[in-house]
Amino acid sequence: MRVLQSLFVFFTTLFLLTSHFSLPAFAASSSLIRAYDDVQVTGKDFAGQSLIRAEFGNAELTNANFSGANLRGAVFNGANLTHANLQNVDFSDGIAYITNFSDADLSGAIFDSAMLLKSDFKGATVTGTDFSNATLDKVQILELCKTASGVNPKTGVDTRDSLGCP
Repeated sequence: MRVLQSLFVFFTTLFLLTSHFSLPAFAASSSLIRAYDDVQVTGKDFAGQSLIRAEFGNAELTNANFSGANLRGAVFNGANLTHANLQNVDFSDGIAYITNFSDADLSGAIFDSAMLLKSDFKGATVTGTDFSNATLDKVQILELCKTASGVNPKTGVDTRDSLGCP
């Protein structure tokens, strides 16, 4: 079932990224903003928030604090999360395409079944991070395996095992 879900997410993302049409925009109430497109929110505090299926397209999120946030199914497309705090986030089934996680703290985060293609993890802290069933480029895996360690406190999954490190 997980394989089918992963394939569905992959092909849906591929279709959306290669399509030449715009999806309709839907208005959201001010208390529940779902899309953060082309915004400059450097240092923004999203700690502990429920951001399920939120979309961050080309967002400048340097030094943003997402610690403990629920990011299940969220999309970071071309976002800059350099030096961001993503400790203990749940990014299961999320998509981060061409996203910069350089020097971000991903300790204790869950990236189960996330699609993380063409993203940069140079210098990211991945202690106790769960990448089970995540889709990553080979280059990303090699970079992450350099410093990967620990066991995720929530899932009990070893970080290196979840990445398939040698």
